Amino acid sequence: MIDKTVATVEDAVAGISDGDTVMIGGFGRAGQPVDLIDALIDQGAQDLTIVNNNAGNGDTGLAALLAQKRVRKIICSFPRQSDSWVFDELYRSGQIELELVPQGNLAERIRAAGAGIGGFYSRTGVGTELAAGKEIRTIDGRDYALEFPIRADFALVSGLEADRWGNVVYRETARNFGPVMATAATTTVVQVDEIVELGALDPEAVVTPGIFTDRIVAVGRRPWLDTDGSFIGGVDIEGRPLADTASTAGTTEETAR
Repeated sequence: MIDKTVATVEDAVAGISDGDTVMIGGFGRAGQPVDLIDALIDQGAQDLTIVNNNAGNGDTGLAALLAQKRVRKIICSFPRQSDSWVFDELYRSGQIELELVPQGNLAERIRAAGAGIGGFYSRTGVGTELAAGKEIRTIDGRDYALEFPIRADFALVSGLEADRWGNVVYRETARNFGPVMATAATTTVVQVDEIVELGALDPEAVVTPGIFTDRIVAVGRRPWLDTDGSFIGGVDIEGRPLADTASTAGTTEETAR
């Protein structure tokens, strides 16, 4: 019987070792597997290379992992923003290495690893420092830089629901980097709100097939979602109470991610 579920987040991150490359899903806080990151902090692995779109927000999730000085290098496309003070301090003091990758190239380099593609040519970054030292080829009169796949030992991903076979569905923009990362790691670990019975997921809605998933752990329904996955409101993405936002434009879209 195929059953990829594990009982705890501690079991889910077991085996991540010092020096490993770990992909972490999320676009900012949207889709970030915070429960798995917290378990990784408790687990103790260090000298990690982290692949993520961002470099942490505030003091929770990925930022908390960085603050523990457990990350040697981060590969990302958007390291600095108003609440990226943890990364900013580490980088300015020379305590973390950064590989900056344009967002489209980042997604495609991860996808290439999962698809078995040895490399691809991209126009993004050509003529800038991002293309320094890379092979440049002229195709149809335009210059392209050779980019290589990004692979990982582990991928930590956040989904909405999964079955015991490891089929995963996501909620709206929380999907972001999760599906491509799930294909590009030796071991893919997915936290979900709920593990449902076989057959409960619409096959047409499954984004990450179970063949790419190694471990599934249920962490409980997020407090801002109803049982059908619809947005309730009342708290932000970290569970903190919101002010009355019924007439505030954009609030629902931001927090629903």
